[in-house]
Amino acid sequence: MKELIETIVKPLVDFPDDVLVQTKEDDSKITYHLSVNKADIGKVIGKQGRVAKAIRTVVYAAGSSQQKKIFLEIGE
Repeated sequence: MKELIETIVKPLVDFPDDVLVQTKEDDSKITYHLSVNKADIGKVIGKQGRVAKAIRTVVYAAGSSQQKKIFLEIGE
C-alpha cells in the first residue's frame, strides 16, 4: 500500500524525493501518514480537496480486501 501511495503522489509534486509515507497499525485500523514538501502540499490536496479525495478513494479501494479500516492523512 505504501508503494501505491508513493506511485500516485510522486508524479504530482515538484520534490518527489521529499515524499514520505509512514504506517501506523492498530488492532482495528491502519493509518498511512503522507508527508510532502511544504511547497507541494497544495498540489497533493488540489482545488477543494479533489486530488486528495481521489487518492483516498484509490487507497481505500485497494485496501478493501483487508479486515482493517484504512485511513490516509496528508501533511507536511
